[in-house]
Amino acid sequence: MRYAVVIEKAENNYSAYVPDLPGCIATGETVQAVENEIRDAIRFHIDGLKEDGQPVPAPTSIADYVEA
Repeated sequence: MRYAVVIEKAENNYSAYVPDLPGCIATGETVQAVENEIRDAIRFHIDGLKEDGQPVPAPTSIADYVEA
């Protein structure tokens, strides 16, 4: 599955979250590091949902850039 991920610059690092997987977050010192961490977090989150017998939400969020 392919989930939209939001990456934000924090004061000293980057953070990421997945809108379709509430509670699925990660941090990293660089964009590349946080991308790797959020991939692992997504897998871990989905495995936990399955182990708990919970449904795995389908990806529904859409990410895009908008000119302002």
